[in-house]
Amino acid sequence: MPIEHAHFTQAEFDRRIALTRASMEAAGIDVLFITNPSNMNYLTGYDGWSFYVHQGVILTMEGDPIWWGRLMDGNGARRTVWMEDDHIITYADRYIQASDIHPMEDLASHLRIMGFGDQRIGVEMETYFFTARAFAVLAEGLPDATMVDATTLVNWVRLIKSDEELRFMRRAARISELVIGRAMELAEPGMKKHDLVGELYKTSVQGEEDSWGDYPAIVPMVPSGIDATAPHLTWNGEALKKNEATFIEQSGCYRRYHAPLCRSIYFGKPPKHMTDAAEALTAGLNAGIEVARAGNRACDIARALDVELLKVGIERPARCGYAVGLSYPPDWGEHTVSLRAFDETVLEPGMTFHFMPGLWMDDWGIETTETILITEDGPAEPLCNVERKLFIKD
Repeated sequence: MPIEHAHFTQAEFDRRIALTRASMEAAGIDVLFITNPSNMNYLTGYDGWSFYVHQGVILTMEGDPIWWGRLMDGNGARRTVWMEDDHIITYADRYIQASDIHPMEDLASHLRIMGFGDQRIGVEMETYFFTARAFAVLAEGLPDATMVDATTLVNWVRLIKSDEELRFMRRAARISELVIGRAMELAEPGMKKHDLVGELYKTSVQGEEDSWGDYPAIVPMVPSGIDATAPHLTWNGEALKKNEATFIEQSGCYRRYHAPLCRSIYFGKPPKHMTDAAEALTAGLNAGIEVARAGNRACDIARALDVELLKVGIERPARCGYAVGLSYPPDWGEHTVSLRAFDETVLEPGMTFHFMPGLWMDDWGIETTETILITEDGPAEPLCNVERKLFIKD
């Protein structure tokens, strides 16, 4: 696909590739093979629901990246990557889900022909998309090569967002606002959860004007009552009930960029321990955002939150956020920085995080979250504009 039809400029892709090559050089990697679809998109623009089969991007120290994948997905690559067609290579369909051959045999052959059979090859050892068998077959096909774990090499390059990326994240944030607004408008006792989620999906896909909605990397989380003690339950056919809290966590998504947002709603008059916790949670979010400044550390955000929660006797054992941005299922996190008390990562302008201190207690749970941007000066900027509170419908 000609670069003029890509979603980013050539300068943006050049920037990304230069930073990745610098990291490769620092790690002593001659050629990088990435299978994480987010990283594939980041370097080439490839965008297709084909990550259930083996595919990847080959990046050497010179020249354009090479997309490698299934034959029938080659046309999808031609429609989405910015490179010329000679940088798209495919393997035959006979390799798909076969017991006697494997796609990595084809990849190994290409790498040998390219002259990398005895080089240091970086592979993403801990991604959802690179199996134990894939590694074993690739290593067997390249017996003279040295395999280097490059699991999060590109992820760390992605940590600081460019202005072009932030424009997409702001569009995603607007969709997140629309989703939460729609949820607070529609949700009421007696409404079936699957009906609510259907409306939220519709809102998230319709978006607004030019900001149409892409599919998010995580489905809506809508647990209520005792189910809200667990952070990752989705929905069912049950109805929303009085005297229960429900949190709605979903992210708008625009061209694979996310801005997650969550708010909680209570039907009836919430108990005092829950309103106290909600107020402390808001105070903790505000305090964390205030210290989320360039030059401070990720742990400073977590500690500021903890101070406010401890005032009402709440201790959180889990992290309270993570880097976020470009992603594919099954996770919108970037797998780099975590907002927790022992992460000393120094904050830099352009970093974006889902600041998400959910409270999952013994018999109830609530969440209020924000996607925040570290700025050049001053506190972090929340990308969404929705009041931070426990919403109540009495």
